[in-house]
Amino acid sequence: MLLYIIRHGDPDYETDSLTERGIAQAEAVGKRLAASGIDRVFCSPMGRARQTAEPTCRLLGLEYTVEPWSHEIGDEHRLTPYPDGKLKSVSLVDRVDLRRDGAMDLDFDHALEAPGFSTSGMQDALEKISAGCRDFLTRLGYVEEDGVYRITTPSDDKVALFCHAGTGRILISHLLHIPLHLVWAGFNYNHTGVTVIEFKNQKTGFTVPRMLCYSDTSHLYAHGPDMKYCGRTEI
Repeated sequence: MLLYIIRHGDPDYETDSLTERGIAQAEAVGKRLAASGIDRVFCSPMGRARQTAEPTCRLLGLEYTVEPWSHEIGDEHRLTPYPDGKLKSVSLVDRVDLRRDGAMDLDFDHALEAPGFSTSGMQDALEKISAGCRDFLTRLGYVEEDGVYRITTPSDDKVALFCHAGTGRILISHLLHIPLHLVWAGFNYNHTGVTVIEFKNQKTGFTVPRMLCYSDTSHLYAHGPDMKYCGRTEI
């Protein structure tokens, strides 16, 4: 099985919808995913994720299934008073602070002791999204057991999940066992970026997820409005 994790297009956060640029990006990624032959489509319940999924579904003649657990991380989880006492998203914590003074060496189980994360509700978000991911993969035929996945229903399906930057980074951390604060410090997620995770159907009956690509935006080169990272930096 191949799991495609796609961030939504350029958003208008106030209306939870896509901008004109985001709509063009959604059409572009729809063409890319249609060419890939996606078999099943899932998405976050939020408007910007649904709207991004629509071109893919239209081109493939599929309906999407809403996965409530893949909702973007809310302010009740992501806000931190670090370092000045003023509440802000953990995404605004200086990436330098997430690596220096020993923070870089925090392991997977202690990642949320990192500056900013330790004074946020990210632990709860991590647990909820990780649990949702386990249930999701179980339904797809891959059951997490002791760090590996038991294959209960071998599948060659290509499965798309349209969600969000924060959700996507937690999924990468969970699936690949990378400390979350280091994912936050070093893995940015472009609008309509496509990450592909392989669950190879091994003869042993067990498998582990392997990343084939991260936040790929080649579709924007072929069909999109531009190649700017989140509308800012030409890549």
